[in-house]
Amino acid sequence: MSELAIDLARIQFAFTVSFHIIFPAFSIGLASYITVLEALHLKTRDHQYLELSKYWTKIFAVTFGMGVVSGIVMSYQFGTNWGVFSDKTGPVLGPLMGYEVLTAFFLEAGFLGIMLFGRGRVGEKLHFLATATVAFGTLLSATWILAVNSWMQTPAGFAYNDLGQFIVTSWWDVIFNPSFPYRLVHMVIAAYLTTAFVVAGVGAWHLLKAPHNELARISFSMGMWMAVLVTPIQIVAGDLHGLNTLEHQPMKVAAMEGHFETQKGAPLILFGLPNEDTETIDYKVAIPYLGSIILTHKVDGEIKGLKSVPKEERPPVAIVFWSFRIMVAIGFLMLAIGLISVWLRRKKALYETPWFLKLCVWSAPCGFVAILSGWITTEVGRQPYTVYGLLTTAESVSPIDASAVGASLAVFVVVYFAIFGAGIYYLLKLMRKSPSKYEQDMDVRVVTRLSHGQLGKDKDGNPIAAPLGPEDPQAGEER
Repeated sequence: MSELAIDLARIQFAFTVSFHIIFPAFSIGLASYITVLEALHLKTRDHQYLELSKYWTKIFAVTFGMGVVSGIVMSYQFGTNWGVFSDKTGPVLGPLMGYEVLTAFFLEAGFLGIMLFGRGRVGEKLHFLATATVAFGTLLSATWILAVNSWMQTPAGFAYNDLGQFIVTSWWDVIFNPSFPYRLVHMVIAAYLTTAFVVAGVGAWHLLKAPHNELARISFSMGMWMAVLVTPIQIVAGDLHGLNTLEHQPMKVAAMEGHFETQKGAPLILFGLPNEDTETIDYKVAIPYLGSIILTHKVDGEIKGLKSVPKEERPPVAIVFWSFRIMVAIGFLMLAIGLISVWLRRKKALYETPWFLKLCVWSAPCGFVAILSGWITTEVGRQPYTVYGLLTTAESVSPIDASAVGASLAVFVVVYFAIFGAGIYYLLKLMRKSPSKYEQDMDVRVVTRLSHGQLGKDKDGNPIAAPLGPEDPQAGEER
């Protein structure tokens, strides 16, 4: 197979998975957020949490649908473009993908209908249970997918059969391979932070237009609490993940850090231009010894350089170098925004500071950029292998012409931008609608009942709305 065909197959998979990954990541975080909102409503009986749950459930439904569609399309490429990979890894990865369907998909399919359409038709507790089950299903789906990807990064628990296929010797070792726990924690937290910044960004957008919008305030406040509490955990998880990667994939770390030479007391290179021809980092800005301190927790810790392996066994340095820095920069931006929110909250100015609200609106998509950057770091850093150290990308492709791959790639680009572009536009349209519709409706109903003498008084003499009866024209809507 020609180099062009291999590159086109890689580009096609990268393009489709880049579209796919953002939707499940958002679904994971949003399902859990909706579950928290419904739990708060059941505990406090505050209708604002219920209305926020309704608001975000509509957005979740669209996001979940686009995630399913994009995932189905992506899976076909294993048979069309990556047939050799599918054949050799099928005995290991096939069952793991099947387990995802039998567990996560069955849970989601079984309870999604109740979550989306059961409100008012089943009891509140049953609806909460359905929502929590869907949220658990999204986490379970991520668990199986991360087990698959982690095995490709750090393969374990396998042997070879007479056909040269990978076969399982220990399912425990396959699933709980050396990098699996770190990848799972890092990815799930990333999904939660991504959702938190979208929720906060939407809240900030509506607060800029209506500073006293209570539902927008709740959304914004919850998103900021998640940012300040969870971002430090993500930074620690990322550090632990980096140490694990250094142990099992040292060349990936060398590309991330920009180290061509093996050295003790390695500096931390903040910026620079990787030059793979001269095997140097040009115009670099570095802090002495800090690279070894971060990666080995020792001042004189040794970091293997890219020159320790032949050029054909190295990942593309520039892509990995910059994607890693984008991910890290966004992580510290999230931390800074969270800390600023604490300062403004203490000054009682969290909801009335326009420049900060605008910053949060513009930062709403930063989680998606961080996830894509992290995925690029992970997958490009694994090159030139599909199964690290054992099966190369060149050995994994199907015997297919470059023209065929190029034609299908062109179709994917056109169709994806048309369909998912429309889907994203609709999501943004939903988010532009104010979540305070319930409050507006309640004001109208109270005024209507007041004019008809339908307000009673509580024990303190405050006016309250009388319960709706069957003859009330608003009864059907409120029920």
